Amino acid sequence: MAGIGFELRKLLRSQSYLGLLRAYVYASIISSGPWVFSILGLIATGIISVGVVTPSVLVTRFQVTVTYLIMASLVLTGGLQLGFTRWVADRLFENRREQIGAAYLGVMLVTTAVSGGLGLLAAMFAFAGVDDFYRAWVVLGFTLLCNLWIATAFLSGLKNYRIIVAMYALGYGISVALAALARPWGLDGLLAGFLGGQFVMWLVMLWLVLRNFPVRSAPTLECFRRGRMYVALLAGGALYNLGIWADKLVFWFDPGTSRPIVGMLRASTIYDLPVFLAYLSVIPGMAVFLVKFETDFVEWYDAFYKTVRSGGTLGAIAGFRERMQNVVRDGIYQILKVQALTLLSLYTFVPSIFRLLGISALYTPLYMVQAVAASFQVMLLAVLNVFYYLDRRTEVVVITATLAVLNFALSAFSIRLGSEFFGYGFAVSILCTLFLGLLLLQGLFRKLEYQTFMLQ
Repeated sequence: MAGIGFELRKLLRSQSYLGLLRAYVYASIISSGPWVFSILGLIATGIISVGVVTPSVLVTRFQVTVTYLIMASLVLTGGLQLGFTRWVADRLFENRREQIGAAYLGVMLVTTAVSGGLGLLAAMFAFAGVDDFYRAWVVLGFTLLCNLWIATAFLSGLKNYRIIVAMYALGYGISVALAALARPWGLDGLLAGFLGGQFVMWLVMLWLVLRNFPVRSAPTLECFRRGRMYVALLAGGALYNLGIWADKLVFWFDPGTSRPIVGMLRASTIYDLPVFLAYLSVIPGMAVFLVKFETDFVEWYDAFYKTVRSGGTLGAIAGFRERMQNVVRDGIYQILKVQALTLLSLYTFVPSIFRLLGISALYTPLYMVQAVAASFQVMLLAVLNVFYYLDRRTEVVVITATLAVLNFALSAFSIRLGSEFFGYGFAVSILCTLFLGLLLLQGLFRKLEYQTFMLQ
């Protein structure tokens, strides 16, 4: 995303409040667009379907089905997104750009085959007894979303932030509009409408990818050959997504906190709504992450390694390393400060907003705990981002595996403690993992020059 960040910073140079506002609005949409738009899309579709789609449980089935599709597709493709993106970056560094388009088509074929096969198995066993149209939408939706996330990984290489923002708005706007038009067909209509918008967005993404990386040969599986993609990146991506969804899975499949919805899918009435609404609170922090943290870090990161490759002095190399470390420290502080102000505002206004929206005040404590946890997650993303730039794949696996294990264990423990502790499992897991990441990062910076020269 750093390339987009550099483009957005041009808006800041106008030294006007309008330029500042535009930069951070674009950054908010781009950095947190997928999950914010999906949350808002599901909520909007649910609102416009009330009273039209009957019985009302069909609306719940639609929202739960899409949520599971998003979760499962992210866990399945999380590792491939990172592994393939790194393979693409290596080809760009080698000036072998012509290989990327054909490799992307190969990845798309593999993703379609694997996700389609897993979707068929789920349709056969997890949704036995459910009507065939619904099972068909599950298979198509899972395959589509898996391909959507792979295409999204390429967007980080594009600097045209206006096209990206327009694409998100178009895709989710069409999803909500088609779902509204298809409401008379019940659950099938809602799923068809929502996935129709996602399909349009994927087509736009595919056009953007192929326009920037033209296909000059037949699809190839070159990147899947042994040693071409790093196993640690594949593991880290999958573990991170599993770790983020672990508490939701625990609450969904604990009989005391959930209820069956459709097939084997379950939902937690007490947990789901405040958790997903809490993610809207990280928009300011994600904007700071894109415009300030990552972009500033990349400037000194690039200077550090250019100096290494060009034979610069040890003093200059150490100076750039110190600048990188300072950027990380200041960036974490900036994110913490912005999110603290956001949380204080939420603490003041959320009770009134919940009353206005007709949401029970009983959700407020859990919402605030989850908003704090989501803020920690933004800082964890920033720390992981530094490890990815510095190519410390083992540390990434350790951090993400810690998150997954802690979140599963502590979330299950919080259920045993009682409803007043709901949400604390995720919050404590994220906080502990963040501290682990910061400790590992501090140790890495202390010996960065040694590892750069001696461990190649």
